[in-house]
Amino acid sequence: MNDTRPVRAQALSAADLPAAAFTARQPIRFEHCDTAGIVFFARYFTMMQGAVEAWFAAELGLDYADIIQRRRIGLGYVRAECDYLTPARLGEVLDLTVVVERVGRSSIGLAFHGHRDGAPALIGRLVLVTTDINEMASIPIPADIRDAVDSYQRRCAT
Repeated sequence: MNDTRPVRAQALSAADLPAAAFTARQPIRFEHCDTAGIVFFARYFTMMQGAVEAWFAAELGLDYADIIQRRRIGLGYVRAECDYLTPARLGEVLDLTVVVERVGRSSIGLAFHGHRDGAPALIGRLVLVTTDINEMASIPIPADIRDAVDSYQRRCAT
């Protein structure tokens, strides 16, 4: 009989992540929590999006809003997943470390390693795709974005 259960991603300790990797610190606020006082699962995706926007500014040197609004390049997602390892609670801080897993023609695979006090809390994955907003069609990753992502990926590999 075949086992069809999904395979859980391998959690890395905070110390095992690349030293050069960008980490967004996210305080857990009341707005993030359900009635049990733990983060409502869907809010983690909002937090990952916030980490992407901060990563664009801090590590890629690119203005996320400008890319979308002025350049009309979409940075949407075609895949999103998350393994929840331990609950995060109101008043705690979640560190979301961004790791580039793959760069394709028009997509970028990102992993998010979430830690609370250095202990693994979640592993999320988003696949970002670049699109022409006006045409609503995928486009190759623009050269400046590709160069910045490639540079970040190289920094994290060393």
